[in-house]
Amino acid sequence: MPSKILKATQAFEPAYLPLYENGELARRVERALGLLRSCTACPRDCQVDRLADKFAVCKAGRYAIVSSYCAHRGEEDCLRGWKGSGTIFFSGCNLRCVYCQNFDISWQVRGALAPPQELAAMMLELQAGGCHNINLVTPEHVVPQIIEALPYAIEGGLRLPLVYNTSAYDSMESLELLDGIVDIYMPDFKYWDAEMARKYSKAPDYPQVARRTIKEMHRQVGELILDENGLARRGLLLRHLVMPGDIAGTREVMRWIARELSRDTYVNVMPQYYPAGKVSYSEYTEINRRVTSGEYERALDQAWRAGLKRLDPRRPSYLAIL
Repeated sequence: MPSKILKATQAFEPAYLPLYENGELARRVERALGLLRSCTACPRDCQVDRLADKFAVCKAGRYAIVSSYCAHRGEEDCLRGWKGSGTIFFSGCNLRCVYCQNFDISWQVRGALAPPQELAAMMLELQAGGCHNINLVTPEHVVPQIIEALPYAIEGGLRLPLVYNTSAYDSMESLELLDGIVDIYMPDFKYWDAEMARKYSKAPDYPQVARRTIKEMHRQVGELILDENGLARRGLLLRHLVMPGDIAGTREVMRWIARELSRDTYVNVMPQYYPAGKVSYSEYTEINRRVTSGEYERALDQAWRAGLKRLDPRRPSYLAIL
């Protein structure tokens, strides 16, 4: 990442605190739970009654399911800092990525039910442990449950920034509810091409949805702001996973980011793809390998050529040399 760093100019206050104090957050809770009655919490629009504990694609009913929570030290430097990002991993998912590296969590939905008070208690425990933020991983299908838990966490003293760590397969209704609640949006832009999204994530509308939702996230929070210690405080941090054979359409994704958002968008170009989930099945042989060093270097070059200025390149030792 280049040396230019944006700095916060005043003491940090989480975005959700004023909404809690003026009563708007309570109104958001009511509206959010209304989405569950005939569920439209994500673009699947399954319209099942999750308040009655029914579910469809995501396999989560009335309450969120949490597989684990911890001080995660493997995130971007501006999130993990020196004490870790307070990460809550939600089980279930509204995408069906065949290469999912958390297959047991997303597909098999391993974890425990987390009613709102318990979810709030997790946030407070992570804060008490010194984490720099609360990092909500795979939250797209449990936005109402997160919003429902937040007042309990605030009443318990939560004052950390919220990181919304998403695939970008979100509904606009959910993002409207999150406006003024989320401090840091961290979406992944997975694919440019609808056929690739259909084949590998069972969501042909993913590229269209991602372009719409990422623009809305950027509108809400703007470019990433770091404090004097280099910790993220507000803004958009965008991720893009480089895939074998460029099935992700990296050049087009990077050009879109530079053109439709800003050349100052903070982008993490990630090389850590590895075969997982259902990739060993015969119909996915083309992605049954790691990304090569050449593929990753081309992806970085495409980002630079698009004019992006704030890149977070990673070059782990496991990159394949082919």
